[in-house]
Amino acid sequence: MYGMYYPGFYFDPTYILIAIGALISMWASAKVKSTFARYDRVQNLRGITGAQAAEMILHNAGIFDVSIQRISGNLTDHYDPSNKILRLSDSVYGKRSVAAVGVAAHECGHAIQHQQGYAPLQIRSMLVPICNFGGTISWPLIILGVFLGWNETLIRVGILLFFAVVLFQLVTLPVEFNASSRALQILSSTGILHGEENDGAKKVLGAAALTYVAGAAASILQMLRLIILFGGRGRRND
Repeated sequence: MYGMYYPGFYFDPTYILIAIGALISMWASAKVKSTFARYDRVQNLRGITGAQAAEMILHNAGIFDVSIQRISGNLTDHYDPSNKILRLSDSVYGKRSVAAVGVAAHECGHAIQHQQGYAPLQIRSMLVPICNFGGTISWPLIILGVFLGWNETLIRVGILLFFAVVLFQLVTLPVEFNASSRALQILSSTGILHGEENDGAKKVLGAAALTYVAGAAASILQMLRLIILFGGRGRRND
């Protein structure tokens, strides 16, 4: 057995993996929020909003069929490739800060990826329904397998479906890093931001990238925990 019994409670050491993943995610989230807040107080010299910057970038890239819409929330920005809509949050759409322009440029990077048929973005789009299904059904299958006399088929299928979640997180990394790289290059080459403003945008997007790294790390740790707990009936019955 992997766990240890103590008077009054049972300790499962694999919870340490979950705790590590949670701490990494909380640290990354705090980092992006503090960095965004810092540069959200710095207005860009051109005085343009996130939405205006997005329109300039898209048109400069020859993209005229992507609409820019406002979405409620804080840092809920995303590009919807299926409908060709770039959605900017309240904290970005009408703000004139360096942080807002940096985030808007990042989302434009995804629109440019879509226009150019960037392979990792296409792969990620294909994985979305599989990831959603796997994330929903993986644990119920594993638990059902345990209740049905440690049914190895159900357990292994559940673990395999959870792997789809991990794979999605891993494919997301190059997509996000590439979008940020495109954004920083565009902001500099077009003169939308100047000098130290570009450094600020780089720090904002760098902090945002940490959240995706943290998400991937947390998923990998969860996957490792599943393998340790349910990877083999023989080990469980020791």
